[in-house]
Amino acid sequence: MTDLSERLGVSPATIRRDLVKLEEDGLLTRVHGGAVVEEGDQPFAEVAEVRVSEKDAIAERAAAMIEDGQSVLLDIGTTAYRLARQLHGRRLTVITSNLVVYEELADDEGIELVLLGGMVRREYRSLVGFLTEDNLRQLHADWLFLGTSGVRPGGQVMDTTVVEVPVKRAMIKASEKVALLADTAKFPGHGMAKVCGPEDLDVVVTNAPVDTATRASLQEAGVEVVVAGRVQT
Repeated sequence: MTDLSERLGVSPATIRRDLVKLEEDGLLTRVHGGAVVEEGDQPFAEVAEVRVSEKDAIAERAAAMIEDGQSVLLDIGTTAYRLARQLHGRRLTVITSNLVVYEELADDEGIELVLLGGMVRREYRSLVGFLTEDNLRQLHADWLFLGTSGVRPGGQVMDTTVVEVPVKRAMIKASEKVALLADTAKFPGHGMAKVCGPEDLDVVVTNAPVDTATRASLQEAGVEVVVAGRVQT
């Protein structure tokens, strides 16, 4: 902090204030003595092994929100995959750019499965690009279950990879209701790119109470916070 102050010719208080603002915007993460800039997503296989029980609790609660006959958009990511595992035997239409979700549900004949087109991100098992976005403009879903890399105290939903953001935004536009799936590690989590604000969400499904500042921002925007097993007020 002192080095930055001396190099830029401003006070430590100014540096501290600017770093807070940059962190809120998702452009860096503050650490002791300074800040670091976030890099991209970890490979899907690595993330899939982390906090599995927490993701399953969120997935089970999210699945209970879906009514038979509805159309459901499932985002990329491992929590959406855990949700797909909860949907076997249901009469639903599932739309996804998540190749692992597709593989999980491909043999379930009760589910109408729509795989969006696009360029393949092999390490993260997703489809992205203008083809994916064009497909979404032709579709409408009752629910979107959205993943995230982090949720800022102001309720902004963030992602670590810029290329995924336009697809996520197109999914939001294509959906009647948006439910964010976020375990406690996502508050504040990380991410350099803003996907949407709290006003674009209807529900946040998590596995434990979120921090006071974020909860207040979500409630001010009219977002319901559902903790696995109960509704947070």
